[in-house]
Amino acid sequence: MSERRYLGTIGAEAVGAELELVGWVHHRRDHGGLTFLDLRDHTGLLQVVFNPTAAPEAHRAAQRCRLEYVVRVQGRLGRRPAGSENRQLATGEVELAATGVTILSAAEPAPFAIGDERPVDEGVRLQYRYLDLRRPRMQRNLRARHRFVQGLRRSADAMGFIEIETPTLVPSTPEGARDFVVPSRLRPGFVWALPQSPQLYKQLCMVGGLDRYFQIARCWRDEDLRADRQFEFTQLDVEMAFVEETDVFAALERLIGDAWAEAFAIPLGAPWPRLTWQAAMERYGSDKPDTRFGNELMTVTEALAGTEVRLFRSALAAGGAIRALRVPGGAQLPRAELEGAWQQVARDAGAAGVVLLPRLADGWQGPIARAMGADELARLAERTATEAGDLLCLVAADERVAGAALGALRLHAARRLGWIPPGRLDFLWITDFPMFERGADGGLQPLHHPFTQVHPDDWPRLESDPLSARSRAYDIVCNGVEIGSGSLRITRPEQQAAIFRVLGLAEDEVEAKFGFLLGAFRHGAPPHGGFAAGIDRLVMLGLGEPSIREVIAFPKTQTGQDPLTGAPTRVTPGQLRDVGLRLAEPPTGPGPATR
Repeated sequence: MSERRYLGTIGAEAVGAELELVGWVHHRRDHGGLTFLDLRDHTGLLQVVFNPTAAPEAHRAAQRCRLEYVVRVQGRLGRRPAGSENRQLATGEVELAATGVTILSAAEPAPFAIGDERPVDEGVRLQYRYLDLRRPRMQRNLRARHRFVQGLRRSADAMGFIEIETPTLVPSTPEGARDFVVPSRLRPGFVWALPQSPQLYKQLCMVGGLDRYFQIARCWRDEDLRADRQFEFTQLDVEMAFVEETDVFAALERLIGDAWAEAFAIPLGAPWPRLTWQAAMERYGSDKPDTRFGNELMTVTEALAGTEVRLFRSALAAGGAIRALRVPGGAQLPRAELEGAWQQVARDAGAAGVVLLPRLADGWQGPIARAMGADELARLAERTATEAGDLLCLVAADERVAGAALGALRLHAARRLGWIPPGRLDFLWITDFPMFERGADGGLQPLHHPFTQVHPDDWPRLESDPLSARSRAYDIVCNGVEIGSGSLRITRPEQQAAIFRVLGLAEDEVEAKFGFLLGAFRHGAPPHGGFAAGIDRLVMLGLGEPSIREVIAFPKTQTGQDPLTGAPTRVTPGQLRDVGLRLAEPPTGPGPATR
């Protein structure tokens, strides 16, 4: 009986074996009466040779084969003739002398080459995703993702966590993004929501005595899509009872570290550095800083406190600050580039612009430099350690705005000037986040979520000065990408009620949305905390991919569509009638294509 093997695993040790092989036709060549097929599966290629004299029927069938045909071949494995070996292939010493071949499935010409990594328009790749998945890149990525998830499960089990599935039809609760809602047929006019996270259910697991919960959880958020965001995503969801922050940190460092080693064969090391939110904003202008390189931001308000430059003086009078970024060697950059791309980066981050001060061998350049006094320039040079050949970037504005603009410029400069060391991974914890922030409407909203504990020192001023209150929330950041967030949770009903009061939620609204949770807390809730980490983002970083779409089997485009299936599709009148709904306005235009 023939032995079936994966193609890329066959080597010289199997010479003489009778094999039955299956795969896709990667390439076909006809040489001097012989026909050669390179057969492919996810493990690699193997050359199959068809001899018209030894196996005429198999040879005739091979000549009918085209690229991407699915075939089954039988034959004996032998060594390639001397001098014809392919040292680029793991199977390059051997070939299969075919005695039979069966065409299992014919294939139309593909819209792009399957077997190589030549760039293909993303829209075409997603339209024909089933072909794209055959390509080496996607095979590597999805198999690495599988190993990563299995590594998480093995590590979690070894640490005493149990995997619990939570519902995907849940009540709508404030989680920071729009819910996807699902109309109820059995209760017309009512809706379910798809979970943005299993937050409330995992807290209920803690009340239920399931003290170490985890889940590879599917989550949904109706938000604008970016390179690191999709409508639906997968997260490692963790909750632990009777813990402090350090316990959660140690568990996540081990979970992610074990999975990283299994999927990518790279040790991460632990513990990871910790940085408070305030320090991150001061040094990097961002709560997800890229710490692979230095060039940190500086505050130069004191150095320019008595300035006569109107731009600086007006910002300081309004309670703002003057922040600075030194760009070593940046004075040599073209002025057109600085006034174009660099200014645009600052404006996109919310600033009116950036003051650009090149320092050449004969002194500071630019109109702002000419308006400043020699003493001011000397203090500025001393405070920022700016030398001849450097560029100094200054933003005078609200401190958060100035930091965000220079933080964005810092990243732009790093990419432009090659500051980022290749292959480096910097994992760190960001801690002590503010409990609240101002929303677009001017009202207060939680920076993480309303179930986060307030720092013990800050409870006394929670209601009198809520914006000064810190939370016991924490994030994992790697290379400037937020991996996920967590916190220690509120378990005392009176503390949770105080948070809801600060947020302006009426008691009846609180009872309607969260009564079940508050009721659970009145039945003996252990102190607990947890974390949610984005698996898509982690695998993206581990593989060095630029987008999570490259590690998801069937992603949406940045416009929220699926070119493969044509989704989203129109809803029929019958479907609306079943759930007691009607559209406020009929959709216009042709809509997405359907298949």
